[in-house]
Amino acid sequence: MNGLQSPARKEKDAVRKDPARSRTFREVVEFYMIDFKTSLGRAIDITLIFLNLLLVAIFVIDTYNISSNLRDLLWKLEILIVGIFIVEYLLRLYGAPNRLSYVKDIYSIIDLVAIMPTLILLALPPSYFIYDIRVIQTIRVLAVLRIFRFLRFIAQNHLFFGIISQGMVNVARLVISIIIIFFVYSGLFYFVESPVNPGVQNFGDAFYFTVVAISTVGFGDIIPVSGAGRFVTVAMIISGIIIIPFQAARIFRTWLITGREKKVLICPSCGLDRHETDAKYCKNCGEILPGSDES
Repeated sequence: MNGLQSPARKEKDAVRKDPARSRTFREVVEFYMIDFKTSLGRAIDITLIFLNLLLVAIFVIDTYNISSNLRDLLWKLEILIVGIFIVEYLLRLYGAPNRLSYVKDIYSIIDLVAIMPTLILLALPPSYFIYDIRVIQTIRVLAVLRIFRFLRFIAQNHLFFGIISQGMVNVARLVISIIIIFFVYSGLFYFVESPVNPGVQNFGDAFYFTVVAISTVGFGDIIPVSGAGRFVTVAMIISGIIIIPFQAARIFRTWLITGREKKVLICPSCGLDRHETDAKYCKNCGEILPGSDES
């Protein structure tokens, strides 16, 4: 009898092996948009991460003095990537259990921000590209906010397609926070200073200034010359001294809690096995722990 399986057991095993089995098409779409365990789910995550990196790279390269042919090629590549992101957004919206909640979700808003600059530029008449360069620059600078799309990949306790500890999640969030701060403020500083500051010719110059400013080294070889540049500088320094220590404190707090907890006292009632060494009662159910003074 042990070698035979009931129909219910066979169905359960089949569903486990094939997540799309016994699901509606909408449920399948929802599953693979958030999945990171199956081959297809991992492929989707890898593709989205690569496209995000590529789109960020296009924004950076576009700030340098490149040939018109290369600039046209990058523009066409950007349109292609944004088209894929539009399909991704529509699939997530279609598969969402509550579509209104999805539209208002912070990650959904970030997705829209990532695709809007390209769509606006496509919708503008050609005359804008000739007579109103400032409008184009204002729209293009919004592309710097695309870096926030990487927050989606550290929203849960998994990274690079595997479950990781809370401590490692906090480390990943600290690294991503630092990258986002540097990238966003470098883009903004380049936007406001490049037209008037001879020391800021490309994104690399702006990134160098951002690192120097946030680290409070202050070499003085590049300084903001416009009011907007000074405002961005003040904002980047304040963000750096608030956000980075906050994320670092979460890491140390997690390590401190983990160091105090040892698997030595097991609750006889609920079975919880992580208690501080001097605990007398179970932190989960309140039962007296064996080996404590109260027992």
